[in-house]
Amino acid sequence: MDINRLPNDKKLQLCRWYFKVGCLFLPFVWAVNAMWFFKEAFIKPPYDEQKQIKKYVVMSAAGAIAWMIVLAVWMTVFQLQRVSWGPTGDALSFIVPLGRA
Repeated sequence: MDINRLPNDKKLQLCRWYFKVGCLFLPFVWAVNAMWFFKEAFIKPPYDEQKQIKKYVVMSAAGAIAWMIVLAVWMTVFQLQRVSWGPTGDALSFIVPLGRA
């Protein structure tokens, strides 16, 4: 999709829509929103809707980064502690490796 062809009010509407969809626990949509609209928010010459687009881009980027941090922490804790959790760790695993390290 080429957002350069859209009028500014439609760009704002689309950016807002992607932000709201990302609020439904879809951080990938926030990341896409931040990347797609980065130029519109920070590089293009100023226009009326740009301030609101900038707000949604910043919030989308912050949300996506926060989710990445939470996921990285969870993966690290799970990988390091799964064996010590016993049956609970096995129940949370899709593939249970044999033996201990």
